[in-house]
Amino acid sequence: MEVRARAPGKIILAGEHAVVHGSAAVAASIDLYTYVSLRFPTPADNDETLSLQLKDVSLEFSWPIARIKEAFPNLENPIPPSSCSLETLKLIASLVDEQNIPEANIGLAAGVTAFLWLFTSIHGCKPAKAVVNSELPLGSGLGSSAAFCVALSAAILALSDSVTMDFSHQGWQVFGENELELVNKWAFEGEKIIHGKPSGIDNTVSTYGNMIKFKSGDLTRLKTNMPLKMLITNTKVGRNTKALVASVSERTLRHPTAMASVFTAVDSISNEVAAIIQSPVSDDLAITEKEEKLAELMEMNQGLLQCMGVSHASIETILRTTLKYKLSTKLTGAGGGGCVLTLLPTLLSGTVVDKVIADLETCGFQCLLAGIGGNGVEFSYSGIPDIGANGGNLS
Repeated sequence: MEVRARAPGKIILAGEHAVVHGSAAVAASIDLYTYVSLRFPTPADNDETLSLQLKDVSLEFSWPIARIKEAFPNLENPIPPSSCSLETLKLIASLVDEQNIPEANIGLAAGVTAFLWLFTSIHGCKPAKAVVNSELPLGSGLGSSAAFCVALSAAILALSDSVTMDFSHQGWQVFGENELELVNKWAFEGEKIIHGKPSGIDNTVSTYGNMIKFKSGDLTRLKTNMPLKMLITNTKVGRNTKALVASVSERTLRHPTAMASVFTAVDSISNEVAAIIQSPVSDDLAITEKEEKLAELMEMNQGLLQCMGVSHASIETILRTTLKYKLSTKLTGAGGGGCVLTLLPTLLSGTVVDKVIADLETCGFQCLLAGIGGNGVEFSYSGIPDIGANGGNLS
């Protein structure tokens, strides 16, 4: 039996940074995915190992089941979603260390650790092979680690007794609400291993899809009534999220009244974005009007992010480039590099889009086209071509 799962990345449409200071923010799924295939060997395979293959970086890790049992002599499974104890984390770290991950890829160790925790918690010491590949650039603010944890949790759970699934169904399936809740809880535990104290926003968007509004710890799922398309430009400039968050807090201490006004304005923008996205659409004219409003709100949000001091020379270059084509652009996530969103109106010609992409790629940026607010995590059982056979997409 083999299962494949795919989980989408995410963008912040409005409200990043200000959300830390009590404002609302809106996040959305994007139709760029991380894929995980998982299979148990047949008796004829005579394979007694647990392995993880990361296709995008051409790395494979494997552990003899005897070694897993040795590391976890008292392992009981399945256990309910729970945090990985410090003691267990140390045991898993020793298993990961044995793999001698190349120095250039050492950042992947936390993801490998999350895989071992999630798999052994749900399946115990069974032999299996997991294969991962992704359309999401790593560490660029598009929720790649959350998509990894969600797709992994979904694949592992889909082959467990914890969920009841239709094995005869062909093509992608969606989980029921109870199963989605279970996937999300396990993915959040994986995110904790990778990030320490994640907000839970990234894994929730990746699990449920569509859009989410969040404020002061409360998450509200939104249903979009309009198709949205974005050009996502990866500056390829790494950024330190903690340092950027701290710099906004320091600016707030220096200018409390002015920054309070900035955060209030961002709160209004996020609420208006959420209202526009959810309001019914009657015709193409209504869609155009909504897109024009969203474009203005994105520009206003970007201006306020500049007020917070989280823009970057690379982001400003993208803003100037897209402005030549009268397109609206804002950073998404932490800023200081990372990724930038440009709204592509429904009536915009493909020729213009091609020109914008060519200009941005000439500057050395990576461009990705994405639909916004689609489905969350999905899964399918055998009978679909190998992952990666179509450049990362499944047909």
